[in-house]
Amino acid sequence: MPRATNNPASRARRKRIMLAARGYFGARSKVYTVAKNTLEKGWQYAFRDRKFKKRVYRRLWIARINAATRAHGVKYSNFIHMLNQKGIGLNRKALADLALNNPATFKAVLDAAKG
Repeated sequence: MPRATNNPASRARRKRIMLAARGYFGARSKVYTVAKNTLEKGWQYAFRDRKFKKRVYRRLWIARINAATRAHGVKYSNFIHMLNQKGIGLNRKALADLALNNPATFKAVLDAAKG
């Protein structure tokens, strides 16, 4: 019995890898094994950084809120504590947007949390 290699599926698998590696430099886009290794590593980074991006944005929002609250003489941690005590359910993303784009509205939220 002759050896079967399933050539169409193997070729399609290699072609899929090589198409995904277009734009890489040198052997990374020309040699199958190098391209495969590069893509796998890139996919690992992409998976990890989808999680990491959420942490980065939260840190950015906290920094913006902290800057805005300190301009009014309140620490970030005290501000968040006051919001929780008053039951104001704004998340950090919304608060950072208010602090950046609508300072007057942010001041009203800060006053509501204080009083």
